[in-house]
Amino acid sequence: MKNILIVITLCLMFSCKKEYNAKSKPPTNRNFERALIFSKNGSPDSAFYYFNLSKNDFLDKNDSLGAARALVNMALIQTNTGDFFGGIESSLQTNSLLKFERGIVAKKILTSSYNNIANASNSLKNYDSAIVYYKMAIQTADNDEAKYICYNNIGDALINQGKIKLSKKYLKKAILADSAINYSRALNNFAKAKYLDDKDYNPLPDFNKALAIRQEIKDGAGLNSSYETLSTYYLDKDKKQSLQYAKKMLTEAVNNNSPDDQITALKRIILLESKYYLQHFKKLDSISENVQTSRNKHKSQFAMVRYDVEQKDAENKNLKLQKLEDENKILILFGSLLLSILVIVFLRKRQIRLKQEKELEVKNTELRYSKKVHDKVANKVYHVMSEVENTENMNKEVLLYKLDGIYQISRDISYEKNDVALEHNFSQHLSQMLKSYSSENIKVPIIGNEESLWEDVGDHSKVEVFYILQELMTNMKKHSKADKVLIDFSRENDLINIVYSDNGIGISEFSPKNGVQNTESRINSIGGTINFDTKTENGLKITLSFPQKINNYV
Repeated sequence: MKNILIVITLCLMFSCKKEYNAKSKPPTNRNFERALIFSKNGSPDSAFYYFNLSKNDFLDKNDSLGAARALVNMALIQTNTGDFFGGIESSLQTNSLLKFERGIVAKKILTSSYNNIANASNSLKNYDSAIVYYKMAIQTADNDEAKYICYNNIGDALINQGKIKLSKKYLKKAILADSAINYSRALNNFAKAKYLDDKDYNPLPDFNKALAIRQEIKDGAGLNSSYETLSTYYLDKDKKQSLQYAKKMLTEAVNNNSPDDQITALKRIILLESKYYLQHFKKLDSISENVQTSRNKHKSQFAMVRYDVEQKDAENKNLKLQKLEDENKILILFGSLLLSILVIVFLRKRQIRLKQEKELEVKNTELRYSKKVHDKVANKVYHVMSEVENTENMNKEVLLYKLDGIYQISRDISYEKNDVALEHNFSQHLSQMLKSYSSENIKVPIIGNEESLWEDVGDHSKVEVFYILQELMTNMKKHSKADKVLIDFSRENDLINIVYSDNGIGISEFSPKNGVQNTESRINSIGGTINFDTKTENGLKITLSFPQKINNYV
């Protein structure tokens, strides 16, 4: 993806120079020229700083086109360094500057901006938004090669959404690309889509052809993609082959200094080479921590660069506010009269709303007690039943103690007090709960559940996640017949992702019952999402995603 961004940026720069030459000399700006030098030398932070200065220079001269050029380069830097939300924000500001601009240069900048928003959205797994902006980039692109890149990216996003037949429509156009890099990417994705659509189709010739092209042109990112594709293809056919390609991907990712690809490769190796689990897991944890630290560093530096601009804007706004104060005094009398009318209307509506809220409160109380009974009593009873079943000659005193604990929970269920999930260190307590479902026949490896993962996460979110996972583990123990359950915790920017996967019998059709409805209700209550992957050939995969901090929640 970074290669694509660089190509489009270079095309944008040369195109802009051509149009200025057609009319007059291109505008000289020392800060912009310095930014280009730092960008070419691999110093994104310094490049961002000088692009920001040049943007202000252009705005001071009312040159919105020049400001847009600087701003879109800032957006590209942010996306390339993992600040995806910042990259989207800067691109949207670029689009705003070009609202009334026309001409070739404006279209090229828009193409780059749309493509950047799409790439950032794709990295955030917001595939619908990514597809929308890739299509917008196609509309403004002035050459076929740029369009082929977008067609390929749309096809890849559709594959991730499971819309295989539709993806083939776009990838069929993408393989018309002239450049070896773009053609090999499209060929690899097209073969993948055809195989996913028809399991009788043999994708290996095209997979290997794409791999050979990438080896010839030394396309590091492309090689990682090919190795990952081949490892996935052999995953359920030849685990030894799958492991070999995963290791090749790891080696190539290390050579290319691509930590994200290293993480992907290590996760696959951990899955396939369990005897070296601890060694690989330590390496995975170290790389993940370094990636997060690097991205946080870039975000912080970008924010500091923009702080001066925001401070200056705030001062200008204060001057404008002072100028408007005299004008506003005239409106005070009228506003007071209008306010009185609004207060009367508000009070009447408030009476109606309070009545409705009271009725809703009763319903919510009933629902809350129902959820408490399910989570705190039913699952606890099942725990005890499972222990009795799996423990020979269980001590009667221990059993009575556990039953008394259930009795105390059920007796105090109407009291509002701190949940048991928060009584100890949360990450340890969560791991203990998950590990309690393991036995001689069931292995429960846990990835990424560190104390740092839960920093700044609210208690309400922690409790809801605890009981969601407890519900999933209980259902696994009851129904799945699995002997291995993997729980993978990770954080991307301000989003926490949890992937549950097992190798059980899976579910052929998704039919939500009380337990599943509770999990959906809980994840919705913390502003998150839950996705049940019922198309997995072996076992079940469930993905949870929720924000670290959300407004209007506990």
